[in-house]
Amino acid sequence: MFGDLMGMMGKLKETQAKVEATKKRLDTVMVDESSSDGLLKVTLTANRELKSISVDDALLEDKEQLEDYLVLTLNKAIAKATSVNETELAAVAKDGMPNIPGMDSLFK
Repeated sequence: MFGDLMGMMGKLKETQAKVEATKKRLDTVMVDESSSDGLLKVTLTANRELKSISVDDALLEDKEQLEDYLVLTLNKAIAKATSVNETELAAVAKDGMPNIPGMDSLFK
């Protein structure tokens, strides 16, 4: 019994290390998003850190329009980055979980 417990603890520590490595790797995964007309482009990491914003000169003439573009485009980019982040971390966590009856239903 204790051997199984020690094995599970070792596997959990290994999984924790893999999760941390995945988080660091996600700092290098870039997510690009642009407005539907291409006048605004943003780039975030999969950890949702803003890396760049590109604004077409046409948007500089109307502050309110630019603000609307920023909100819409950033929200789309954040949603996309969050999806990538959660998918990657869930895959690592699921792969590293010990075989505990009933736990597999949590990851479906």
